Amino acid sequence: MRIVVLVKEVPDTWGDRKLNLETGLADRSASERVLDEIGERSLEVALSYADQNAGTEVIVVSMAPAESAATVRKGLAMGAHSAVHIADEQLVGADLGLTAEVLAAAVSRTGFDLVIAGNLSTDGSGGVMGAMVAELLDVPNLTALTSVQIEDGRVSGARASDGATMRVSAELPAVISITEALPDARFPNFKGIMAAKKKPFETLTLADLGVEPEDHSASRSIVLALSEKPPRQAGTKIVDEGDAGEKLAEFLVQNRLV
Repeated sequence: MRIVVLVKEVPDTWGDRKLNLETGLADRSASERVLDEIGERSLEVALSYADQNAGTEVIVVSMAPAESAATVRKGLAMGAHSAVHIADEQLVGADLGLTAEVLAAAVSRTGFDLVIAGNLSTDGSGGVMGAMVAELLDVPNLTALTSVQIEDGRVSGARASDGATMRVSAELPAVISITEALPDARFPNFKGIMAAKKKPFETLTLADLGVEPEDHSASRSIVLALSEKPPRQAGTKIVDEGDAGEKLAEFLVQNRLV
């Protein structure tokens, strides 16, 4: 069994988040950059299966700037057997469509039985990457799983919906995306950190993947206008002089809150 896990470097959830007002892109220097938590949970699903099934190979795949190599290596320290890092200056500003094409090309090159991704990153929050990669790979896709069972030749799980829980399954090869209902990821220990230094770590470019740069110049989606959020204004203060109820009702009506 070969399981590929898609991971992503994102700005720290608890840090400052800003957009570059000139480019419209996320300012990734505004806070510490970390491995997205949902990607770590995806990796935990793969590693938990590998712990119980000898011969399982777990491969981490990420598209990120060259300076993000240390973040990608965390996946190796957690227990992944190898990593593929796609780093190319021509991918700066890549939109979801281009990102999906690049990841699908990398996964195809690596080979896979199962691809695991998070359902929603904490920066872009597109929520479609797993489905787009599955479409490009022409394999079944199970989305937003709250539980996962991997068997020989098959993957299944539960998906929560309004008022019900659905059981879904697909034959392998397949792509699945998971939610935060899955367990927290394990912490890399000292042994894992040291072992990560000797594990295979491949860095690829668009040329290595056979993706022609001239056909995929950065992004197919562009930002037309961008402005900084205005400073927060002071709220309306109502002083009770015997008519506070009337003033409050008037305020609610004027602001269409009732």
